[in-house]
Amino acid sequence: MIRNLLFDLGGVILDIKRENCIKAFEQLGVDNPSQYLGDYEQRGFFRNIEAGLITPQQFRDEVRALIDHPVTDGQIDAAFNAFLVGIPVERLREIERLHCRYRIYMLSNTNAIMWDSFIKDEFCKDGHDMGYYFDGTVTSFEAKVCKPDVRIFRFAEQKLGIIPTETLFLDDSAANCEAARALGFHASQVRPGTEFATLIPKDID
Repeated sequence: MIRNLLFDLGGVILDIKRENCIKAFEQLGVDNPSQYLGDYEQRGFFRNIEAGLITPQQFRDEVRALIDHPVTDGQIDAAFNAFLVGIPVERLREIERLHCRYRIYMLSNTNAIMWDSFIKDEFCKDGHDMGYYFDGTVTSFEAKVCKPDVRIFRFAEQKLGIIPTETLFLDDSAANCEAARALGFHASQVRPGTEFATLIPKDID
């Protein structure tokens, strides 16, 4: 019996566009930012902030080291947040409806800059906040490890008190879904153009 839904954030609930972020960092003066920014995982110090290995200020200093003119913290944060497009209100309302039937959790590779600004604000756009939609959340920067590493799933199990065989994991990355299945989770990949609601079987309860 599925009792829990465990959501990825970017590409599942939150629309993202890597190209916007690449363009924003190029305009800021970073040469070839695409070397750091992937569709499903980041590299270099972009990866390190997601894994909680460096602070937001250390991340900003790393960005400044690549630019030959002064830039503010706000400019760097805005360029980083350009990765995020937004959450359609209907998706928030779908999570609200599902919350009547399941316990709802989030497991996301993300970073403190996005989490404490754009992401937080997006969950408030329909008159609620993140705590209203989720019974618990796990972020990579909190767990100090990123998906698809087994350790972040084990961290989520312990923090959230969930049992893998009772949990459906929804993620846009095939590798993350495969990692979850290997640990006993049910998993469905949310492919581009697909809404997560269509992947939750009607007879799952």
